[in-house]
Amino acid sequence: MNLLHPWRTWHRPLMANVTLMLGLVLVSVAGLLLDDQLLLGESVWVKPLKFGIAFTLYNGTLAWLLTKLRKARRTGWWAGTVFAVAATVEVAGITVQAARGTFSHFNANVDDPVTVAMTQLFTYGVAGLLITQLVIAGVLLAQRALDQPFTRAVRWGILLSTVGMLVPIWWMATSIHERTVVDANGTDVTMYQGHGIGDPDGNGMFLTNWSTTGGDFRVPHFFGLHAVHALLLTALLLQVLARHSRVLRDEAVRARLMTVAGAACTGLLALLAWQTGRGQSLIHPDAATLLALAALVVVTTGAATAVLKSGAGRPAHPQPLEHAVHSR
Repeated sequence: MNLLHPWRTWHRPLMANVTLMLGLVLVSVAGLLLDDQLLLGESVWVKPLKFGIAFTLYNGTLAWLLTKLRKARRTGWWAGTVFAVAATVEVAGITVQAARGTFSHFNANVDDPVTVAMTQLFTYGVAGLLITQLVIAGVLLAQRALDQPFTRAVRWGILLSTVGMLVPIWWMATSIHERTVVDANGTDVTMYQGHGIGDPDGNGMFLTNWSTTGGDFRVPHFFGLHAVHALLLTALLLQVLARHSRVLRDEAVRARLMTVAGAACTGLLALLAWQTGRGQSLIHPDAATLLALAALVVVTTGAATAVLKSGAGRPAHPQPLEHAVHSR
């Protein structure tokens, strides 16, 4: 297996960003070990680490998906390039602020010229990410370059990732919680927003720092962004299982199962957004949340079972199992 193959054949600007993000992960880990600066009780290097990992996964997936385009290839290439640049700009600003021991997002300290410049950087970076995400989503939704199960995984996943991007924008536009906090340098900083709902800063979980004392919009944001990875892995798992299951050898059955998986992910994203909006921590669900989750599990299980039973009742129409990976 050639480990350099993605860098040579996938979307190169996005893979260049992946390289930078992997480097940032290493720098952030070193920062966690060597730098004792804290922001709201967590290392200043946790946020760059999380963004480095997230963009490594997401942009690596986009780089692969853009190699599958049959239509609008040039549009897809340019959208991917702008996305890579915007992601680099966004994370660069986060890293600069972390190294300075102060906040990146929501920082309203107009007395600090660097923070003012970084705020402009974040504004343009987020706008670039959102606009190009919408373009990429449109281009990918028009494609039929993969087999049916993988095509449905991509379509559901790219739609959910777009919704995931919109979650924090909606929250920032509809709720303002201005307050003053202290950064790692002991400086009072005015924050015009927080990640928490019910408790703006909350007491965070390990590593993710998602609030344990209130809702946290980063939860549905994270799930929406990375649902595409879960769906692609599900399609791949079904492809592997098809080698040992007559029912799953039928591409149409696997495709319908991916529709069930996509609908389940959509339901879970809606559930997480609902839970968060009520100011409820992910790890402290109330009875209503648990009941909704149980209903989602029952409906999903029933739908998947029905698909498998219907597929077992008719002759399979197998497709070459390598088609999804090696399609043009």
